[in-house]
Amino acid sequence: MTKLPTDLSGRDLIKVLERIGFVIQRQRGSHVILRRESPFGRVSVPNHKTLRLGTLRTILQEAQMTVEKLLELL
Repeated sequence: MTKLPTDLSGRDLIKVLERIGFVIQRQRGSHVILRRESPFGRVSVPNHKTLRLGTLRTILQEAQMTVEKLLELL
């Protein structure tokens, strides 16, 4: 099992999600909501300097993305 990156920022994760088809829908405070039409998906990414590992893991599950794919796109 590949380890999650510990120094990933919210802005970096948003850029990766945009590469796989997500589009910024709106922002409320520090949370950016992204949406993808096909296959449908909606994720909320906190725009923080570093993301906690549990938060990152949950976002990846909601985006139907593997850790390997994340590391490939970084």
